[in-house]
Parts: sequence; structure tokens; C-alpha cells
Amino acid sequence: MDQKIIALGLMGLLALLMIAAAVSDLRSRTISNGLNATIALFAIPFWIVSGMAFWPDMPMQFGAAFAVFAVFAGLFALGAMGGGDVKMIGAVMLWIPLYLYFPMLTIMAIGGGILSAAMLIQSKIRPSDKAIEVPYGLAIAAGGLWALHQHYLNQFQFIGST
Repeated sequence: MDQKIIALGLMGLLALLMIAAAVSDLRSRTISNGLNATIALFAIPFWIVSGMAFWPDMPMQFGAAFAVFAVFAGLFALGAMGGGDVKMIGAVMLWIPLYLYFPMLTIMAIGGGILSAAMLIQSKIRPSDKAIEVPYGLAIAAGGLWALHQHYLNQFQFIGST
């Protein structure tokens, strides 16, 4: 089977897994470890069929994803994020090309800000004694789907490039 078809299938699987994580987080404010582990583990065959070099590309991709995970683990330690969200960010970043890290994190932050504002408005309309829990998995999935489109599915990448 052609490696491009396998890579495309793995990207489709990633998209479905990110959507499943977003829906799970939206419904129950949890993202399962199994779902996050699946996202992370399928990155390895994706790297292989995408032609990523074993050295130094794979270690650089892993190291960059781990660095993002570590930053967000610090936010978890401060109580600013949930554990499932942090694991999801680390797992998704294994798939994202390095040059799209900052744009993807920006899209994710904008989505998270909009989501947080919506949750705040909801808490004002329907007051509750419970703490506001933002389903940040939705913002992570939005950023991941954007990056997936930008790098792999955007047929107009040449527009604006020099």
C-alpha cells in the first residue's frame, strides 16, 4: 500500500481521535488516558510513513512535544489546566510540524479564550456553586485540526509564500 495513503489514513484517525477527545471533554470534563495514549502512539507510525528521518528529526519532534507538555504540566501544577488537557496537548504536538508549533498554540489559545469567555457568560446566566471547568480539549482539538489542515491538506500553501 502506498505510504501517502497510510499517512492520510493516520491523519484521518488523528482527526477523529481529537474530535472524540473534544466531545468527551465537553460532556464530562475528562479526556481518558487511553485516548491520549492512542493519539501519542499513532504518531510513531505516522512519522515513519511520512518519511521523517530517524535522526535527528524524530528526537527533535519528541523533544519539542515534550517541552510543550512540560510547560503545560507547570500550568497543571498551578491549577490552571486539567491533567487530561495537558496530556492531550503533548500527544497532539507529536504530530504537528515544528514550524507550526507557535501558530497552532496561538489558535489553541484564541479558541481557549473564546471558550473561557463563553463559560464565564454561562456562569453569569446560570449561577452555580461549582467551580468553572473549561473543556480546553475543544480548543486543543481546534488548534490541532487547524494545523493538520495547514500542513497536510491545504492545497493553497503557495499563496503568500516567497
